[in-house]
Amino acid sequence: MTARAVPLPLAQLPNALTVARFALIPVFVVLLAQASGGHSWPAAIVFGVAGVTDQIDGWLARRWRVESQFGKYADPLADRLMIDAAVLLLFLDDRLPWAALVAIGARDAFLIAGARFAMPYGYEFQVNALGKAATWILYAAVGFVIATHKATEWPRDLFWAGLALAVVAAIVYTASAWKAIKR
Repeated sequence: MTARAVPLPLAQLPNALTVARFALIPVFVVLLAQASGGHSWPAAIVFGVAGVTDQIDGWLARRWRVESQFGKYADPLADRLMIDAAVLLLFLDDRLPWAALVAIGARDAFLIAGARFAMPYGYEFQVNALGKAATWILYAAVGFVIATHKATEWPRDLFWAGLALAVVAAIVYTASAWKAIKR
């Protein structure tokens, strides 16, 4: 194992950012739930901050060689919960169609079930570039849906592109896990 590149207090920063993202979820939910018609700059800013912390925590953990078991599971969970909460609230405000809610829910159920199936075989999921890009695009798209007015179409188009990329990433994860399990 490679030694960490920073002192211990600083080494805890990536996990602290992940915990902060969990703490932002209820703040975001309250801001968006109180918004008129699912349009809220404050909610979009909180959502954007969560998206930025998602990028920073993983980058710091890898750069400083302080990746942890907690971070491997908590980081994607925080992303899923934040994005799922946003999609659910935007569906309720008629900003995203029911298909978006179903697709995001199905994607997350598939990932959770796949992880529960593959992990007993010793398979460890590693984030790939497609998965990262899909999460970035989904964060951006959902943030833009929140920040723009209902008639603005391009954020929803970006959402569908991010979701398509997430499906491709899930296929890559599945193929990788299946190959590892078959060994």
